[in-house]
Amino acid sequence: MASKRELPVERREELLSTLKARFEQNKARHNGIKWDDVQARLEASPEKLWSLGEMERTGGQPDVVGHDPKTGEYIFFDCSPESPDGRRSLCYDREAWLARKEHKPKDTAIDMAEAMGIELLTEAQYRALQKLGKFDLKTSSWVKTPENIRRLGGAVFCDRRYDTIFLYHNGAESYYAARGFRGVLRV
Repeated sequence: MASKRELPVERREELLSTLKARFEQNKARHNGIKWDDVQARLEASPEKLWSLGEMERTGGQPDVVGHDPKTGEYIFFDCSPESPDGRRSLCYDREAWLARKEHKPKDTAIDMAEAMGIELLTEAQYRALQKLGKFDLKTSSWVKTPENIRRLGGAVFCDRRYDTIFLYHNGAESYYAARGFRGVLRV
């Protein structure tokens, strides 16, 4: 029987098939990277494959966007056209969630990412993603907030409007139906 952070064989095969098809359909995202190398790395990391399964389950459509030659890791970002629909209506973190007096959202972006075994994209990663296509034309995504901003009660998010990538701020306790988060996973 599979552990909590390991996919059952049937689900693992289904996910690998989905990831391979997406990889082949979006070659411009990962020039020079071979699927067989990625698959071998994934098969050697069942917990990371489980995390990719969570990214997929929540609507992220994860795909390879890079390779770190120093560590050998492949880098996956959520590449869904809009912020993943299974990860919206979330305030930024637990501290913000606790600060809300009423109408608390179901979860927080930071807690959900941690439970999935992934991290929120940084602003730089978000901007790198936008070089691979046009994302978040109707939604927005929380990004990793610098500590000095978070300490003052704020959090930052990004979107793409008017063919420009914008970085905005909001109170960390805010949440909206059209705001979620995108994740990064290194395998």
